[in-house]
Amino acid sequence: MQSSHAAARVSARFDDPNLVGYGGLAPVVRLAERCGLPALAGEHVRLPVSKDGTGAFPAAKLMSLVGGMVAGADSIDDMDRLRHGALPRLFAGVRAPSTLGSFLRSFTHGHVKQLHAVARRFLPELAAHTGLLSGAESVAHVDIDDAAPTATPSRGRVTDTARSRASTHCPGSSPHPCPPRRPPSPSRSPG
Repeated sequence: MQSSHAAARVSARFDDPNLVGYGGLAPVVRLAERCGLPALAGEHVRLPVSKDGTGAFPAAKLMSLVGGMVAGADSIDDMDRLRHGALPRLFAGVRAPSTLGSFLRSFTHGHVKQLHAVARRFLPELAAHTGLLSGAESVAHVDIDDAAPTATPSRGRVTDTARSRASTHCPGSSPHPCPPRRPPSPSRSPG
């Protein structure tokens, strides 16, 4: 296959007001709303309201950030992709990249903990609405063994086994997954 035109003679413009560049974003935002993400953010994220409105409407700003990341934004400037084409007609309350940047810069460690509280409450709702964790009624146990041997050279040369262990071993911890087990039955007493 070969291009039929010189690169300098070809141009593409995506300026149609009816174009939706990130059509898959609508179901993701609806799922987040159904699982209560905006309400959780409004309830748990408390930033001081300043003259420039940095702390106002944290739920709308958080949803704009989530939407931007789902659409592939990896910087504040990329959050502008939510304002192209017909996306502003699909979503109300999309915030400007500069507003989102100011919002994020105002976060302290305490505000990050507030976001963690939102995530802690949101994840079970997401799992309940999507079936992500089928079999969650089983318990998986992980044994963290801090006395696991480290990889060492054998007689001055590194063996394949030592190389493999060195590339996968985390000093200080060695997780050993155990098969899920059933919780004790009510008729049996633990111990």
